Amino acid sequence: MKSANELLELLDLKSIDSVHFEGVSKTIGSPHVFGGQVLAQSVNAAYRTITNGRILHSLHAYFIEAGDLNVPIRFTVNEVRDGGSFSTRRVLASQNGIPIFILAASFHKQEEGYDHQIQMNTNLKQPEELLSWTEMLEQYGSVLPKITKHFLEIERPIEFKPVEVVNPLKQENLPPYSNVWFKLNNPLKEADLATKQQILTYISDYNILAAALLPHASKAHFGNTQMASLDHSMWFFRDFDFEDWMLYSIETPNASNARGFAKGNIFSRDGKLIACVAQEGLMRPMKKNPK
Repeated sequence: MKSANELLELLDLKSIDSVHFEGVSKTIGSPHVFGGQVLAQSVNAAYRTITNGRILHSLHAYFIEAGDLNVPIRFTVNEVRDGGSFSTRRVLASQNGIPIFILAASFHKQEEGYDHQIQMNTNLKQPEELLSWTEMLEQYGSVLPKITKHFLEIERPIEFKPVEVVNPLKQENLPPYSNVWFKLNNPLKEADLATKQQILTYISDYNILAAALLPHASKAHFGNTQMASLDHSMWFFRDFDFEDWMLYSIETPNASNARGFAKGNIFSRDGKLIACVAQEGLMRPMKKNPK
């Protein structure tokens, strides 16, 4: 999967009836279904039951079981409420009758009101000054750890350019934040806001939990730490487009009890705050095999 159109095909679920939908999966390098995929597909299912033009403003989700890449996912939407201004939906995703994911989503009619936002850090390197994941693979693939090399080799519809580049060969603890520029590989023109939100939801599960490893990078890495998304929340504020680079600015306030927590702000390149994200995930050190 390399293009935005292929991603849209993945997220556009097959309709069974008015509240039941079905989707398939594509790997991003993990043996299980990517959390961002089931998140975005669930948003697609919820949006399919919104007939009053309301726009998604928040979602809250829990990952219950690891999804099987080879089994279709069934999405069931509960139309909880359509009020005067807000519509609430609950989505259950399951495989072989077993729940793997639940989502609660709220949709709001378009209204005018007060407006403010935090400012984007403008002292960061711009995308043109940075290497993408693809370029890192081309330049350093021969010396990268096997697990990192395999992850970077997977084709994706999004290009990522990290501002703070982690050297996997230099084991040192790092500050509890990361900034990543991202952009779709090909333009996505004339997409409505609902479609753009689904794509942004998919992207939001990239990079965020990995930030929780940074303060422990002297001893923790993907090869010796079991990591999995446990929950995911997201708030959408403004319309946007994918014509230019966007910034995912992430910080990790806490890790404890084999869980890591991270939160992120997503900005357009001109500094508009588009969305905020929060996620907690499993971050369990693996026990070494006895000799």
